[in-house]
Amino acid sequence: MPVSKTIASQLENASWIRRMFEEGVRLKRERGAEAVFDFSLGNPDVEPPPAVLEALRRVAAGNLPGMHGYMPNPGYTQVREAVAHKLSRETGLSFTAEDVFMTVGSAGACNVILKSILDPGDEVLVLMPFFPEYQFYISNHGGRMVPVETDAAFLPDAERIQAAITPRTRALILNTPNNPTGQVYPERVLRDLQAVLERSGQPITVISDEPYKAFVYDGGHQPEVASFIAQTAICNSWSKSLGLPGERIGYLALSPQLEDREALRRACAFSNRILGFINAPAIWQRVMLESLDEAIDPAPYERKRNLLCDALQAIGYEARRPEGSFYVFLKTPIPDDIAFTQRLAAEGVLAVPGTGFGRSGYIRLSLTIPIERIQKSIGGFERAFLALPRQES
Repeated sequence: MPVSKTIASQLENASWIRRMFEEGVRLKRERGAEAVFDFSLGNPDVEPPPAVLEALRRVAAGNLPGMHGYMPNPGYTQVREAVAHKLSRETGLSFTAEDVFMTVGSAGACNVILKSILDPGDEVLVLMPFFPEYQFYISNHGGRMVPVETDAAFLPDAERIQAAITPRTRALILNTPNNPTGQVYPERVLRDLQAVLERSGQPITVISDEPYKAFVYDGGHQPEVASFIAQTAICNSWSKSLGLPGERIGYLALSPQLEDREALRRACAFSNRILGFINAPAIWQRVMLESLDEAIDPAPYERKRNLLCDALQAIGYEARRPEGSFYVFLKTPIPDDIAFTQRLAAEGVLAVPGTGFGRSGYIRLSLTIPIERIQKSIGGFERAFLALPRQES
């Protein structure tokens, strides 16, 4: 049976993240795990908080009648009410249970909202560099991704965004704290974006993808996107904040300020079902009901960030400290980021080329490996840097 032309084309452009992860599997088999330092995949290495695991044990042991059966498409009402209450407290807006849809992670939430608002040929603005799977989420539903460059600090550029808006623009995806750059979008940027959207004179939904919201460093915080941008649909998960990426539990929340919210609620509930998600995992919805205020301590990731950036700067790299998320977006000492990724791999260091995120000349390093492994990897970074011809360095 032949593979579809669409999927065949997408496979050619498939995520460099997974490609490098698979390269790591091969190198570990050849050289042994101790000789390979895998910075490719953002797989949290901090275990879930004990309170979350205890809640899981209680929920599983309770085994209430019907707890493994179907539920309303948006999820359990009690859980949605709790999420709405938390969002109301954080944003100052009046979310209700009807605005919340329990989803299969943030990826599921993104697909549900895109399915609900896009017609074939509609456009979605995506800020460069970007999480590469956004392009596939958009094309899943007949949309067209419109890349928009950020400024020199990787912040949204209001003028470029305004210039990219056309009559077919239906959405803008924001991801802050950002993957891959680690940039946190401040209030002034969010206010500027709201002004751009107001001037556009058309309904454009801001899809705020927020899985790294709990990971902000140096005593900072992530301003609530929905508090500053009226037309916001929040996509979030507990994959990163609770160290649960394999459990696929998250939510979509529609801002009370969204236009045509009642129609959009019905569309999202329907889309959640017909996309095949049906519901978010029942047992994890119940666990979240008891765990909404739990979070992983970001301090270990901040320590790893400091260690890695300090060491890279000492070698001679241009290593910008991320403000949030758990990635370092490192400028490569030669323009060809793929070639430099290969040089690092020869030293047993696995990184993801920035080309895969829409920005050549950079690599992404995940901080989700043990700190002692980061320490042992520094020699590989140094050897790759020092091996460069003098005119390239």
